[in-house]
Amino acid sequence: MNDKITVENLTHTYGTRCALDNISFTVSCGEIFCLLGPNGSGKTTLFKILSTLMKPTSGNVDILGFDLNTKSKAIRKLLGVVFQHPGLDIKLTVTENLRHHGHLYGLKGKTLKHRISELLERFGIIDRTHDIVEELSGGLRRRVEIAKAMLHSPSVLLLDEPSSGLDVGARRQLSDNLNSLATTENILILLTTHHLDEADLSTRVGMLDSGRLVTVGTPDELKDIITGNVVLIETTNGDTLSQAIAEKFEVSHTLIGNHIHIECKQGHEFVKEVAAAFPNDIRSIRVGKASLEDVFTKLTGNPFV
Repeated sequence: MNDKITVENLTHTYGTRCALDNISFTVSCGEIFCLLGPNGSGKTTLFKILSTLMKPTSGNVDILGFDLNTKSKAIRKLLGVVFQHPGLDIKLTVTENLRHHGHLYGLKGKTLKHRISELLERFGIIDRTHDIVEELSGGLRRRVEIAKAMLHSPSVLLLDEPSSGLDVGARRQLSDNLNSLATTENILILLTTHHLDEADLSTRVGMLDSGRLVTVGTPDELKDIITGNVVLIETTNGDTLSQAIAEKFEVSHTLIGNHIHIECKQGHEFVKEVAAAFPNDIRSIRVGKASLEDVFTKLTGNPFV
């Protein structure tokens, strides 16, 4: 058994609509690989394929040495899956949820009891063992969901929008938990998200847009695609002002609605000059270091929404 997920030329269509367009990437154990994209980018379709819920129209997927098209039953034993929509019984306690799930994998007795305690301790919820799930916060419920998925000691953990509905603090705690799993147990973790801060904490990021895998790299590698600073100008006449700025300052830009995205090396000096040159056309202006959102906009020409 190898220690990778390898996706080659993966394509999936729904009738005439192409949801995934010739996607290829590799993820190794010990990584947290984030599929980042806005709604409709293809994340959910790819997640369903990787979790063996459906087969692709074409292409190959190998999960730890097993072909998805022919060995899906063997693959399922290796997977821990956390879906976007909660899968806990809110009327049962934390322990009852985990115990019943463990029975599905043939776990029982002292072995199951020890495993439940071990995971609840790891995720910092051992003191909530006997709490009814509906009494827990969203962040705590997510930790229980992940503990449930880890009961049978999977080699691969798949998470679909795991931080959906969580505040920034809870998302940070979730990322810390996942990093601990990846580094201490060498688990391959693959997650989908539309939260840029969550992607920033991953080992590597694959950006999806309209079914295409636009780029793959570490967060820092992707941000290095943009040299210097990013200036964002809000105006009421985007077409006219963007052309005027491009001609006067000889800079490239991306126009999305009435927002002009400009990449330049001396951002703060440029802001002073452009504000002085077009004082009546600018509603707001900001300058900062490149973010993953800026990279997405530069590579796709689309807003990250």
